[in-house]
Formats: sequence, structure tokens, C-alpha cells
Amino acid sequence: MDAESCHTKGISNWIAVTNPFTGAQIGTIPDVPAEEVPRLVEDAKRGACRSRRVPRHIRASILNRCASSVEDASEEFADLISAETGKTRIQATKEVARCVNTLKLCADEARRNIGEVLPFDAYSGSENRQGWFTREPLGIILAITPFNAPLNLVAHKLGPAIAGGNAVVFKPSELAPLSGLRLVKCFKDVGLENDIITVATGGVALSEALVRRKEIRMISFTGGFETGEKIARAAGLKRLVMELGGNAAVIVMPDCDLSRAVEYCISGAFSGAGQNCISAQRLLVHEDIYGRFKEALVARTQDLKAGDPSLPETDIGPMITEEAAIRAEAAVRDAVTAGATLLCGNVRKGGVYTPTVLENIDTGSDIWTREIFAPVVLLHRIKSLDEAVELANQPDFSLQAGIFTSDLETALGAAAALDASGVMINDSSDYRFDAMPFGGFKYGSMGREGVRFAFEEMTQPKVVCIRRNRRL
Repeated sequence: MDAESCHTKGISNWIAVTNPFTGAQIGTIPDVPAEEVPRLVEDAKRGACRSRRVPRHIRASILNRCASSVEDASEEFADLISAETGKTRIQATKEVARCVNTLKLCADEARRNIGEVLPFDAYSGSENRQGWFTREPLGIILAITPFNAPLNLVAHKLGPAIAGGNAVVFKPSELAPLSGLRLVKCFKDVGLENDIITVATGGVALSEALVRRKEIRMISFTGGFETGEKIARAAGLKRLVMELGGNAAVIVMPDCDLSRAVEYCISGAFSGAGQNCISAQRLLVHEDIYGRFKEALVARTQDLKAGDPSLPETDIGPMITEEAAIRAEAAVRDAVTAGATLLCGNVRKGGVYTPTVLENIDTGSDIWTREIFAPVVLLHRIKSLDEAVELANQPDFSLQAGIFTSDLETALGAAAALDASGVMINDSSDYRFDAMPFGGFKYGSMGREGVRFAFEEMTQPKVVCIRRNRRL
């Protein structure tokens, strides 16, 4: 199953996909060499010609049928997600449900987002003209996806591209490619024409060769800042949509529902072992409730069970690799050496890293200003909303933020002042509804995902204007 969505002819090297908890090999994917890129692009060019001719109602039907196919195979997909990422069964099942919803939203967008009539006669000199604009496909989209949501984030790239009449070259993460490849099979099983999705599995050399191809009209990338910067430099004149990570702050005010704030911050910080670009990383808690909040947060964190994701009692599975867990452990150790206080956690066994809470962190340190991407949360005492907003806006990277308060003016004031593309009020920073615009607000990130917004990024307006010889 693991290679059937890929072009495997002539491939001599294969990449093993392993379970991050057991270390067992669960599949292999072809390690496609860079020399194969011209052939892949030719396949995609044929796909682009086919895709743009597919009527919108058929695109919508394929997307809806694919959604139903994923839903019917939800147990299989959940097993795959858990096996290749280490997510718990509950977390994997939620991702499958979100994928189904994403594909249905894409089907709706294929029918709805068609352009609009232009009022030419609203302007002097154009009284005898009338027309409209439509949205036309860009052509070939290169979709490079991460490991942390290996099904739904793939759907967020493939679905809008298909809805818009494009072809896609799909490059999944080598760490967790199987769920995405299984989704490609679903698309083909429900009638998507060959070459509309061209799979390209492999390493850095393959990605570098793909991003340079001028036939590719857009690159949709989710991943780290360093990789995104390399892509931007190599891509040339292409449309780029990049989500390059964040460092979410959550403000906790004294008038909040404290128990709800604690519970949602726990979920926001530690779900998916903290490997989430909108994970709650920095908790800015008002001094009037700081002691009570800290006590409740630490107690609740210590109740969480980290370990085997296949067990129903496990709350947090392993990180994607043991190396990732080692990096998290080292970052926390360095912070403690620099003066931070470890309140709980920082125990590692292989790739399993226990949820960790720190306080007294230097707000100029790397662990404060950069994305941790691990089950680590930082507590900080604040005296006012102004102070909290200033601290929240400090890093160069921003996606979403949160605030817990019962006061509407406080909530709306924070929403206006926070440098974030989404502000979640009385909710975790990691809440995401798949129809909303999603993307970076500060340095590096560009463009938007979210079904409607990705559709618009992946299409372009075409104006049709009719000049009439005379007016009745």
C-alpha cells in the first residue's frame, strides 16, 4: 500500500517509515532522485491540462466522494496516523474527522467561488461594455506537507487545488507520508484522473529540484522557517504560500473562568506532544491569579500520562523522533541552567518526553522567542493587559494567540492589539476551524490556508469584457 500511489519504476532506493514509539518499520516509500523531476513535471503538465477541463460539478462530486471514502475508512486512517506520528487514538480520530470536513468544504468551494459580474457602466466611457471575471487555475501547484498533521494538512493543499482545476505535485514528509499517500489513493479510487496528483517522495535534493522548476506556478509549504527561507530563495517568480511556524501566547486575566482556562491551556500546550504550530507555548498569567493558576496547571499536567499511543489511558504519545525529544530536553536543560524554574516534567524515555512546565524564563532567551515544537509550556507573571500584549508580540514569528477573560472590552482590546492572524477568546490558541483563514502574521509566513482562502491563492482572476456596438 505504501508505494502504490507513487511512481516506482526504476527506483533503487527506498525510505523506511517507522513507528516513533516502537521503532518498528511500518512501510517504505520511494526515494525519488532529483534526476526524475523532469518526468514528474511532464506528468503534472498533462494533469494540469486535464484538470482545468473538468467541470466544476464533477470536481465537487469527486471531492465529496473522496470525503465519504475517507469517512468509510476512518479506522484505517486513524491507525495510520497514530502509527506514523505517535498521536493517540483520540487525536488521530479527530484528524480524520477534520479531513472529511475539509474535503466537503472544498467541494462547496468548487461550486461557489466562480467570480462576479463587473459593473463596467459604472464608469464614464464604458457605458456600452459589460462583463465579468472568473477564477481560473494557476496550473501546477507544488504541495510540501509536514509530519504533524499528515492527513488533514494534505487535504488542505490537495482539496483546494483540485477544486480550482489545478494539478498538484505532492511531496509529503518522509517522516509521516503514509496517510497522505492513502488519501491520494482515495482520490484516484473515486475517479480523479491520472496525473492530476503526481506524487514525489524523497529527500532534500528532490525538493530543491522541484522548487526551481518554472513550470510550477505556486508552492504551498508548511514547515520550518529555515526551510521556507531556502525555498523562497530558490523558487524564483512563483506564488508562495508558506506557514512557517509560530510561538503562541495565551493571556490569562483575573476575571476568567480559571478551571476552563487551565483545561484549555493544557490541551493547547500538549496535544500532539506539543508538535503544533499554534500550540500554546507562553502563558501570560495575571499576578492576581498566578499562584492558583500555576498550582492547578502543574497538578493537571502531572496527571497526564505519556507513553504508548495505542493505549486508551495515554494522553500524550512520543515525539516524531527520539532526536526531536532530545532537542526538547536540551532546550529545557539550557533554560534551567540560565535561571528558569522547572515545575514538572523534563523526563525523557526514548522519543517519549513528559509534559513540562517552566517559569522564571528570561524573555530574551531562545526558548521564549523561538518555537519549541514540543510538550513544553512557559509560565510568566504579568501585571496588566498592556504588559501581556507587549510580551505576546515580542517574537518575530506569529500565527495565533489566545486570551481568557469575562470582559468584552478586554477581549476585543486584546484582539485588536495582538500581532496574530487569529485571536481565540476563552479558547486555546490551537483552535482551528478548517474554513477560516489561517496563516502567519509576521516575519516569513505569507499567504493563507483555510479552504476558501487557499482556493483563492491557487486560482487567478480572468476578466471577460464585451463591447456592444449599440445600446438598446
